[in-house]
Amino acid sequence: MNDVIIRTEGLKKDYVLGAETVHAVRGVDLEIHRNEFVAVMGPSGSGKSTFMNMIGCLDTPTAGKYWLNGQLVSELTDDELARVRNKAIGFVFQTFNLLPRASALHNVELPLIYAGVGSRERRRRAQEKLQMVGLGDRMEHKPPEMSGGQRQRVAVARALVNDPALLLADEPTGNLDSTTSQEVMEQLAALNREGQTILLVTHEHDIAAYAKRQVHLRDGIIEKDFMNHHGGAEA
Repeated sequence: MNDVIIRTEGLKKDYVLGAETVHAVRGVDLEIHRNEFVAVMGPSGSGKSTFMNMIGCLDTPTAGKYWLNGQLVSELTDDELARVRNKAIGFVFQTFNLLPRASALHNVELPLIYAGVGSRERRRRAQEKLQMVGLGDRMEHKPPEMSGGQRQRVAVARALVNDPALLLADEPTGNLDSTTSQEVMEQLAALNREGQTILLVTHEHDIAAYAKRQVHLRDGIIEKDFMNHHGGAEA
């Protein structure tokens, strides 16, 4: 049981829009184990964004339960959720969300500044993560001096700097061309091989193919949940 990172039971989310109630997520039961690399897919309106917001502790369920790393988080207050989010989850978004005038190193250090980590330790950890994503020689470069793929890898390093239990990547290749997408996905696959648990949201099948398991949502429920036969793109 202790290697289950994510466990949901009957997870539901309703929204009231004017006079009608939208049932965005209609009861999802899911377990994701440590070291898994899972892609969540689904058409627009399938509930995948709503589901991921709950998994990312950005939103709370209307009903059901959600355990993250053994902690029941579905009943926490917003403040408690924010603390769990900052400690246990690293986020990578479609837009890199980097500070353009700050170096790669400083961008990666930012979450540690919020966490109150001292400057020497911050620098050491940020350097370590940038080396991990293959950017050891670009630490002092600013985002505008880097390619899209390098910028997204800086964002991945920043997401990893708190050593999160879970890396949540939401359409991480949405703004990248196919060659650069491949570079970023190979980086994520390598991190997973080193033991990082990754949950990836994508609507692209070739991107989902890098994951070892795919969960397809439709109309707010799990339609399919299966293992990729070759266990991720040619690892």
